[in-house]
Amino acid sequence: MGNDYERAIAEAGLEIKAIKLRPNDPFTWASGFRMPIYNDNRMFLGDSDNRGLIGCGFIDLMSKDNIHWYGIAGTSTAGISPATTLADITESPMIYVRDKPKDHGLKNQIEGIDAEKDLEGKSFVLIEDLISTGGSSARAVQAIRNANGKCDYCLSIFNYGLDKASKAFDSLDPKCEVRSLLTYDVLLDVAKERGYVDEQQVEMLAEWRADPFGWGGKHGFPKS
Repeated sequence: MGNDYERAIAEAGLEIKAIKLRPNDPFTWASGFRMPIYNDNRMFLGDSDNRGLIGCGFIDLMSKDNIHWYGIAGTSTAGISPATTLADITESPMIYVRDKPKDHGLKNQIEGIDAEKDLEGKSFVLIEDLISTGGSSARAVQAIRNANGKCDYCLSIFNYGLDKASKAFDSLDPKCEVRSLLTYDVLLDVAKERGYVDEQQVEMLAEWRADPFGWGGKHGFPKS
């Protein structure tokens, strides 16, 4: 059923509409697929209590796994704010990782260090706002490693729990462990309890997670 932080973040996300569930009128994702859920964790930025909740939730995750770190890394752009909050709380150095190097100036991909230096073998925890298929997150882990940093953990606010994401992280060598404040199953439990969705909609949402890219077509919402 999830821990206190997980349920609190689910409740906050649903209340401020950072997480929207519409199985009967699904969203069109950038891929063109119709999906019954939309997640915008940037909505958490608007309230200091929510920012603190997420930061403390990450600390709880790191404590449970006995994670040791030198610094905090955020993904550009949505991971920068929660990474900053966590770095401030823990008084840790921070960097952020671009999806690809800049094509001008110093051509940095890692921001927060001198372009003529690397991460000197130090350990960074990567903070991501959302993990869907996992490709961009796994690339960020590899970018840290390419810059002579260690990155054995990626923490996210929310995780859809898709098989593609597991495969993306498993393909890294060494493997990067993933931990998330909120998982899809707990989100559905809380949404049902709070009356955001009914039993039939919960079943449709569970079907989506089992077959996210075939779900729309099966329910009369073909890819656009």
